[in-house]
Amino acid sequence: MTMHAVVAGQAGGPEVLEWREVADPVAGPGELLVETAAVGVNFIETYQRSGVYPVAFPFIPGAEASGTVIAVGSDVSGFVVGDRVITAEASETYAERFVVSAERVARLPEFIDVADAAAIPLQGLTAHYLATSAADPREGDTVLLHAGAGGVGLLLTQLLVARGVRVLTTASTAEKRELSRAAGAAESFAYEGFADRARELTGGAGVAVVYDGVGKDTFDESLRALRVRGEFVLFGGASGQVPLFDLQRLNAGGSLSITRPSLGHFLLTAEERSWRYGELFAALEARTLQFRIGENSDLANAADAHRALEGRGTTGKVVLEV
Repeated sequence: MTMHAVVAGQAGGPEVLEWREVADPVAGPGELLVETAAVGVNFIETYQRSGVYPVAFPFIPGAEASGTVIAVGSDVSGFVVGDRVITAEASETYAERFVVSAERVARLPEFIDVADAAAIPLQGLTAHYLATSAADPREGDTVLLHAGAGGVGLLLTQLLVARGVRVLTTASTAEKRELSRAAGAAESFAYEGFADRARELTGGAGVAVVYDGVGKDTFDESLRALRVRGEFVLFGGASGQVPLFDLQRLNAGGSLSITRPSLGHFLLTAEERSWRYGELFAALEARTLQFRIGENSDLANAADAHRALEGRGTTGKVVLEV
């Protein structure tokens, strides 16, 4: 049997992504076969497609998706055909069907639409570990978050505000800054001179934490925005990777600390995964957390979605429906 999938035959720009017929996947031991409802698009797939991150070609992108279980492999318990699931830990999800380890999915609550749910896993879990585990902002602290109108930015703002943290954000346009404020940011401002603005808004002290997914373009000034013993969480590089730097700068800046986390290290056990998904679902049901789908189109148009993402012309989550 065959299905259709988005395939990159070689490294290159978005134009290398083609909607092709490929062999149907089969659920092996411990795996589920899922009929895809929708796919979440993420920056890492642009890095893989372009060759920045090495992958084997031909390559089907995607780790994040939602859908319905249509086959259950051997040695799987707790799932049956018909279950609606989401994951951020699969592979080759830019396809009509995909397989995934049963240990790496969450069953979807009934109140969440299965197609909309593709917006939840990667950015939701990322925002959760950033808010709860990668740094330690306390109630009453002020933090600075770059790209406040992005998918992670909007979610992280809401989670931090719910914990009593004051959030300052940067965003590139007035429209994006308004979206950030609507998510709960106390102030949102342009990137130019952001360290001075952050210090001004903290009485000269600096912020407790900087959450930086932009990377190269914001790194130096982000260090300058931190208070004594401040924490720098570098969780991405949308503008490029940060160059090597002298660790003595952390001492000079006031005994600063820096971490470069990634999601997989915060999903080490079934219990941890369940806790993070559970808190996200509870917040969604209580309406203290809202996901914004900024762009929604057909999976066959994945190349256009990559162009929009790389052009930083999106807000919220980019979702492709099958």
